[in-house]
Amino acid sequence: MTSTPVSRLIESAFALGVPRDYGRVRGLRRMREPSHLESIGLDTQGREQFLAPRAARAWARMHEAAVRDGVELQVVSAYRSVEYQLGILRRKLERGLSIEQILRLSAAPGYSEHHTGRALDITTSGFAALEEEFENSPAFSWLRKNAQSYNFALSYPRGNRHGIAYEPWHWCWKAR
Repeated sequence: MTSTPVSRLIESAFALGVPRDYGRVRGLRRMREPSHLESIGLDTQGREQFLAPRAARAWARMHEAAVRDGVELQVVSAYRSVEYQLGILRRKLERGLSIEQILRLSAAPGYSEHHTGRALDITTSGFAALEEEFENSPAFSWLRKNAQSYNFALSYPRGNRHGIAYEPWHWCWKAR
């Protein structure tokens, strides 16, 4: 999936200030990238997005059920490689954020559920993408009631044990 070995990318993240004990301290494990991805269509910016095959099928079923219930679910982001996550970290550092600020808002490269091809950032019309206000949307209410039926779970609720900010938009498919 990436042009640079994952171990070198993670070493680059450590060199940028990610603590070497990040995973242990945050209760996060390194995430493996899938060997195969399937397109799930376009995101809100018109970019093609991908998920691991079983997660893609579950997303399609969940999305169709939401549509039948009159609820719009839009993809903001799905699969992200470790390399892409490292780019996010670099851009945020360049904008002047501290590594501590960044790691409260995003998982470090190598530790993001997005690397697995099972995580989605979701929004709906009339709500800003990747903002807490999403929790006030009909889409979030629908997800809270129905996502578990499709094996999707909210990864970062308020006060989560990983020390990552509340993300009502971030849902991950869990294999059973």
